[in-house]
Amino acid sequence: MDATVKLYSLTYNNSKTYLFVLLFVAGNILLPQLCHLIPRGGLIFLPIYFFTLIAAYKYGLMVGLLTAVLSPLVNHILFGMPPSAALPAILIKSSILAIAAAASAHYFKKVSLWGVLLAVLAYQIIGILFEWALVKDFYVAIQDFRMGMPGILLQIIGGYILLKSISKI
Repeated sequence: MDATVKLYSLTYNNSKTYLFVLLFVAGNILLPQLCHLIPRGGLIFLPIYFFTLIAAYKYGLMVGLLTAVLSPLVNHILFGMPPSAALPAILIKSSILAIAAAASAHYFKKVSLWGVLLAVLAYQIIGILFEWALVKDFYVAIQDFRMGMPGILLQIIGGYILLKSISKI
């Protein structure tokens, strides 16, 4: 069954790269808007990262990195969210997630719950260190673990389920 899993590594000179980036950035715009309907929904569900995980795991580092950088920037320009003060940490975490997800997919060569789990834990743990260095406040740096556990679980479980469901296309 895993032999039919299709994982890609699209490059910057492939037009499909930009089509997928457009789709995943749109997802990373719509999902946060839905989550922001719930008080503190962005902090709880961490929606800005979801489609970055899918993009990088399924379509490789280039699609993942473009999605990771463009999603927070476009959201900020259009809606003011994330706020300017949070942008550096979110851009760093998003980029780490794209790298970790692409590396995990490359290593496992299939959609793997362990692969998704490792990618999410890697960006969270490494991201905490970067955010702590940026904001100089450990309590703020661990906010994703304090408040965002539902979002982390959504990324791991929901990400795995979505990746499995699109694994043959």
